Amino acid sequence: MHIGLISDTHGLLRDEALRALQGSDLIIHAGDVGKPEILDALGAVAPLVFIRGNIDTGAWASDWPRTAVAEAGPVILYVLHDLHALDLDPAAAGFHIVVSGHSHKPARAERNGVLYLNPGSAGPRRFRLPVTVARLDLSATPWNVEFVDLACR
Repeated sequence: MHIGLISDTHGLLRDEALRALQGSDLIIHAGDVGKPEILDALGAVAPLVFIRGNIDTGAWASDWPRTAVAEAGPVILYVLHDLHALDLDPAAAGFHIVVSGHSHKPARAERNGVLYLNPGSAGPRRFRLPVTVARLDLSATPWNVEFVDLACR
C-alpha cells in the first residue's frame, strides 16, 4: 500500500506534484486546498481523503470535514490540518499515523508509537521552505516515508 501525502496547495496543483503522486493507492490532502478543482485532479489519480484547512473558507468548502480517518489495510490514519489543534491522544484512540499540514515544513516524528507526518507545502513557495509532497510505503515494517522535493522556483 502506497499513500501519497499532499498539503497546502493554496489553489496551485503543480504537474510535478501529480507526477510524484502517480502510483499511489490512496492520496491524502491535509488541507488548505484553495480550490475544489484540485480535489478533482487528485481524485483522478487515486482514491482521495481530504480535509478543510484554514484558508478553505469559501462556500465550496463549507461542508468539508476538519478531520478525517483513513484506513490502509491494518493501518489507521488520522488527518487534521494544524497539528497544534490535535485534541486527542492518537495512541489511545488507536491511530498509527497522524497526517497534518499547515506549517509548510516537511516533517516526520515518532511519539508513543505513533508516526506523525507533514508532507510540507506543494503550493506556492513560502519563504525559503521547500515545495514538497510525501510518499508513504506501508508494504514493509518499518514504514518508509519519502519526501519528494518538487524543485520548483
